[in-house]
Amino acid sequence: MAAFRWLRRLASAFALGAAALGASASWAETITVTDLAGRVVEVRRDPQKIVLSEGRQLYTLAMLDRDDPFRRVVGWGNDLIANDPGAWQKYLAKFPKARDVADMGNPYAADVSMEKIAALGTEVYILDLSNYFKAQETGLLGKLEKAGIATIFVDFRQDPTQNVLPSVQLLGRVLGREKEANAFADYYLQQTRRIYARVGAVPEQKKPLVFVERAAGLLPCCATFGPFNFGRFVEEAGGRNWGSRILSGFQGEAAQERVLADNPDVYFLTGANWYGSNPGSSAVSLGYDATPEKVQKELVALMSRPGFQQLKAVQGKQVMAFYHQFYDAPYYFVAELAMAKALYPDLFKDVDPEAVFREFHEKFLPISYSGVFWARLQ
Repeated sequence: MAAFRWLRRLASAFALGAAALGASASWAETITVTDLAGRVVEVRRDPQKIVLSEGRQLYTLAMLDRDDPFRRVVGWGNDLIANDPGAWQKYLAKFPKARDVADMGNPYAADVSMEKIAALGTEVYILDLSNYFKAQETGLLGKLEKAGIATIFVDFRQDPTQNVLPSVQLLGRVLGREKEANAFADYYLQQTRRIYARVGAVPEQKKPLVFVERAAGLLPCCATFGPFNFGRFVEEAGGRNWGSRILSGFQGEAAQERVLADNPDVYFLTGANWYGSNPGSSAVSLGYDATPEKVQKELVALMSRPGFQQLKAVQGKQVMAFYHQFYDAPYYFVAELAMAKALYPDLFKDVDPEAVFREFHEKFLPISYSGVFWARLQ
C-alpha cells in the first residue's frame, strides 16, 4: 500500500512537472513573421514586456488587449500624452497603472536609448514604418538584434488604407490575439467596402475638389497631404484631393495664395487638442474632451482668416474639421465615412458615422465614446 501511494505521488508530481514544462514551452513559443518593412523576424509569441516607440500605438493595442492595454507595456513614447490628452485622460482614469509605464521620450527625436529599452527587459520593440531608415542608419536595429530584442515595424500613418489591416493582423499574431485581430478585420472590411461600393460609380469629373489643411492653427497655412493618409482618405471617400496634384509624398506645403485662387469645392482641415504641448495653438480641439460649442468657435475663427471668407466652400458651408489623430489610428475609416456622407449625402443618407464610431467603442475599445471628432462649419 505504501509503495502504491509513493507511485501515485510520483505520477502526480510528474504530471505537474509536465504541465509546468508545457506552459513554459507555450510561453516561450517562437514564431516567424513578416513585418511591414518586409523583414522576416523571429519573435516570442505572447510577449509579456513590450515597448511602443509611439504612444499612439495604444489605439491598436487597446483593441487587442482590451481588458488591460497596459498589462504588457513597459515603455512608450510620450506623443499620446502630449498630442491627445483627451484620450490619455480616458485611459488613465480606467487604468491608473498607466502612470507607471516608462516614458521613452519624444519618438521622433534623433536618438533612441538602446540602454533604456534593454534595461526594461523588453522582449518586443514596436516601431513605426516611417522610422525604418533611421533605425537602420543609427544602428539601432543591429543593436536590438544583438540584445535579443525582436523589432516589429507596423504602419498606421504612411499608408494606412493599405497597411492598417496587415499591421493589426501582424500584432494579433505576435501578441497571441488572433481572434481580436480577425474580429477587427471583419468590421473594417464591412465599413470600408460600404464606402467603396457607393462612391466607385461616381465619374471622376463629378467628384468635388477637396483641399485638406493639415493641423490648421498649429502649423502655418497651408500644410497639406499628398496622395497618402488624409489625402487618400479624401480619394477613397469620393473626392479629388488637391494635394495629390502637386505632391508625390506624404505631406508638404502649399502656398495660401494658390489654394485661395484654386477655390476648392470643399475645405477639410485636421485639428486636435494641442494646447498642452503647444499653448499657442489655435487649432480646432477635436477629441474625447471636445465640446460642440468650443469646436464651432474655433472652426469659425480659422475660416475667418484673411481671404478665406471668399472661398465658395466657406460660403456654401462645405467646410469640415476632422480629428487629427485619425491619421494614425486603425479606425481611420470612420473619418472616411464622415467625409463620404458630407460629399454625397444622398448616397449615404442611411449611414450615421457617429453611430458607427460609438459602436466601434462598444465592440472593440475599453473606453467609452465621448467628445467631438468631426464638425461642419455652421
